[in-house]
Amino acid sequence: MTKPLAGKVALVTGASSGIGEAAALCLAEAGAAVALSARRVERLSGLVARIEADGGTALAIPGDMTVEDDARRAVAQTVEKLGRIDILINSAGIMEAGGIENVDTAIYRRVIDINLMGTVYTCAAAVPHMLEQGVGDIITISSLAGRKGGPMTSAYSASKHAVNFMTDGMRQELGGRNVRVTTLMPGATETEVGDNISDPNWRAAIQAHVAKEGAVKPRDIGEAIVFILAMPRRTNISEISIRPTIDTSA
Repeated sequence: MTKPLAGKVALVTGASSGIGEAAALCLAEAGAAVALSARRVERLSGLVARIEADGGTALAIPGDMTVEDDARRAVAQTVEKLGRIDILINSAGIMEAGGIENVDTAIYRRVIDINLMGTVYTCAAAVPHMLEQGVGDIITISSLAGRKGGPMTSAYSASKHAVNFMTDGMRQELGGRNVRVTTLMPGATETEVGDNISDPNWRAAIQAHVAKEGAVKPRDIGEAIVFILAMPRRTNISEISIRPTIDTSA
């Protein structure tokens, strides 16, 4: 079996479920050694066991990406334990309801802290290593919601819109030094993204949305990540959208 990422080392945040978990499995299958970070320690341990059972190399680094010290520690331990960091997958994130009427500003801060600032922290920690190595790849999991807001998605959409533009700024800043940066924007994907939404009506709506017939599977996103990384170094897929075939909306 071809392993296009053999010899590479990746750090995946939000690796305990959904897209992050699928990304970790696909990266390991493609030959990368994978460091896994998330808050749910028991899930990370189970994922490490699965990867190692299939002959791969994995390392659990529990942490909360909203805490800058945790994010920097995840990068530092990846380099210390696995020797380098070639790939950073920013998958840690949450969704919350976020209208402006009767707004709970704490929700806005929480969404932005995780979706935007968590990405800033890991990138800030990883980029110096990548520049010193002379090579690196950063893929940030955003969302099609970053392109289009809605009456109950303003907090989430604002955070993902900010992530999109920050990521593209990094692409322009780092591309000339062989660090490729990609924004990956999934549409409805079958994950646990809706399970922790505090508003019960919005929670039910999002759970139904991601469970609908034809929704994208997390592994589809994981395989897309490997495809992006396996492209020749002269090629930077700067942005990619993945939506269900049956979803024809803009």
